[in-house]
Amino acid sequence: MAKVGIVMGSDSDMPVMKKAAAILDELGISYEMRIISAHREPDVFFDYAKTAEEKGFRVIIAGAGMAAHLPGMCAAIFPLPVIGIPMHTTSLGGKDSLYSIVQMPTGIPVATVAINGGANAGLLAARILAASDPALLEKLKAYSASLKKQVEEKDARLQETGYQNY
Repeated sequence: MAKVGIVMGSDSDMPVMKKAAAILDELGISYEMRIISAHREPDVFFDYAKTAEEKGFRVIIAGAGMAAHLPGMCAAIFPLPVIGIPMHTTSLGGKDSLYSIVQMPTGIPVATVAINGGANAGLLAARILAASDPALLEKLKAYSASLKKQVEEKDARLQETGYQNY
């Protein structure tokens, strides 16, 4: 049973959304990924959001650009956490998406990551789930330790070779 729903309005969002899926794969978290347009197929969207809880989803990650209604509409229907990923747009650089997702009315919260922040959305979903899953919490601690090690290795290389040869 999938614990996380990943939904996007267009396949053009896939390069960002697959980063969230990759993090969930790395941590062994099950998910379902869908392309559903809240604007172009509202009946399909409403069915998705209304049945997400009974499908076992504990978090939804929703990516959207421009008017970016998908995360907020998920949060209006799905009673558990929703993480919005604002997509970079050519017209306004993603600020339109960011403002649309982050400026939710009182009572309809959406956790929002950076523009094109797919990996962080996956990590935030994992952290939400880890609050009640000690084994997942240990995987997240190991993931963080691996990030620290990567930085230490890069610094050691810099110290050894100097910036000119880095």
